[in-house]
Amino acid sequence: MTDDDLPDEAGAVGQVADGTGLPGEVAPPAPADGEAREDRRKSRAVAPPDGIERRMWADRRKQKSHEGRERYLDMVQKERGVLLNQGVSRSTEQLLDLAGVGGSSKNEEEGTRDRATGDQLRSILPVQSWLPLSIHLIGLQDKILRIAPLHEMNDRQLKALLSTASRSGLVVERIEIEVWDRAELLDTLRSVHDLSADRTEKTLAMWLADSDNGLLLNQFMRDMMAESLQLRASDIHILQDNNPETPNWIRYRIDGDVIPMHLLPNDAMARLTTLIKRDAGLNFGDRTTPKDGRFSFVWQGRNIDVRVAAGPQAQDGEKLTLRLLDRAALKGFDELFRRHQDVGDYLAQLLSPEIKGGGGLILLSGPTGSGKTTTLYACVQQIDRRRRHVLTIEDPIEYELRYATQWQVRGGMPGGEFSDLIRAAMRHDPDYIIIGEMRDGDTVETALRAAESGHTVISTVHADTALQTFERLRSMMPVSRERSSTFTLSQQVKAILNQRLIKTLCQGCAHKVKLGDVLDGHEIHLLGLEEDTNVKRHNPTGCDLCNRTGIMGRTLLLDAILIPLGPSQREKIYDALLQNVNAIGHAHGVIMHTRREGLVDLVVSGLVDPKSALSNLED
Repeated sequence: MTDDDLPDEAGAVGQVADGTGLPGEVAPPAPADGEAREDRRKSRAVAPPDGIERRMWADRRKQKSHEGRERYLDMVQKERGVLLNQGVSRSTEQLLDLAGVGGSSKNEEEGTRDRATGDQLRSILPVQSWLPLSIHLIGLQDKILRIAPLHEMNDRQLKALLSTASRSGLVVERIEIEVWDRAELLDTLRSVHDLSADRTEKTLAMWLADSDNGLLLNQFMRDMMAESLQLRASDIHILQDNNPETPNWIRYRIDGDVIPMHLLPNDAMARLTTLIKRDAGLNFGDRTTPKDGRFSFVWQGRNIDVRVAAGPQAQDGEKLTLRLLDRAALKGFDELFRRHQDVGDYLAQLLSPEIKGGGGLILLSGPTGSGKTTTLYACVQQIDRRRRHVLTIEDPIEYELRYATQWQVRGGMPGGEFSDLIRAAMRHDPDYIIIGEMRDGDTVETALRAAESGHTVISTVHADTALQTFERLRSMMPVSRERSSTFTLSQQVKAILNQRLIKTLCQGCAHKVKLGDVLDGHEIHLLGLEEDTNVKRHNPTGCDLCNRTGIMGRTLLLDAILIPLGPSQREKIYDALLQNVNAIGHAHGVIMHTRREGLVDLVVSGLVDPKSALSNLED
């Protein structure tokens, strides 16, 4: 197809969409003016879920989990038999978890659960509340928390532990103490209690007092990794500079912020970086060439992959960045789109195994660190990989995906670029092609060609808004084929999700207030809420649950465009791409979710501070 074959920009408009929204919905009418559009946004504002809605959501997740388990159960059982013959012991639950199918224990109501394993308790409860007590958390069942203490506990300690468990979202009515053999309990405590800020500091002090002790160095490295995982860190930054006036800090990225944690002298930091590079398979004698490697270790019974990036620092130093890849931290599809159920339903329909040969393009955009890769993997896990062939092209491959073909991009090698691998992928009979990132015009052109040929293509791209994603892709298109590529884009794009991650308040210490006590009249008008709306405010002093920060994790904030239109109804999309991309939002049948809607929902639900919401409010 050439540009001359395309309809003229001022050509006839395609048919108007009629009821082509989500299943069971009617597409909203085009707003007459800005005020009408504002009213439509307000009408979609989501109220806080009540108990009935939470139970319905929990039942839905249980049903989805059951379907997923049944989908892969026979494959997993056969694999388990083969592994046993090879001397590898894996339970059915472990293999199902690797397949991306959550167990029933994960299907809990929002913020509450009345049963949990010991590992889950150790990940939920703050380490300061139980590790100093020298207790082993056995599990929670029927609202009874069972523990095995090494020493006798008094009533004050039991009440404090009970209070912490309740504020953490656990439903605990009483604590039951089990008496264990002391030697057995000590062994258990040593094997599972492999994390603590105090322990890491103590190990560091012992190692610095005897810096030639390799055992202490290895122990500090393990304690550091365990501590970072317990604190929900996504990355570890290690700076080694031989300038005596330059501090050598180990810093963790937690909830988007880089927090200084441990300070080491130059020679000790050099030993630590050498150990990490050796474990990652890197040349630890080369400090001038950027390089990548990876290693893994076992923590709380599961395998943690660590991606290591090394690069030069100043004159003779080095910078290491460790990305922690914990499969257990990946969110499932339903959990990810829990607050955007219609978006999740629409994407689930596009990823349904019944959809074959329709093709289409699903784009995930946002800045670095906005969770695009997490959403990408959640989409892959949603696909029925038993019946459909999923092929991913990544740089680098972060998580192993069971029952999917994964290709690693080899930049600079013949046939190893994104565009080369996309062309090769189409000869391998894929149903879904997952592209890690669109970085250049060749990748965009090849991805559009793959979507046009009937494959469903899912990819990520850097852009600030959903509408800007269109402009970003057009900026990478060759000028000679700009119109033809734009036409293909207008025909193939099914959904664009622009993501942000916004910090959520710790529900254990946030202050309950009225909105009028926090914001003035103009600011309240911007959010479109009433003065007497109940909201929660950030507690800067925090509590033991949030490590005294007042913040507990981050949540997804979407700016989404859903285009459930047929080919004959997309003429306005093409015209808008050529003339004014903002007109896409007014096209009949196009469904938009603005960032503002999501912020209002999060404020009303008590998850985000109103002042923080205003700072994230788009103009």
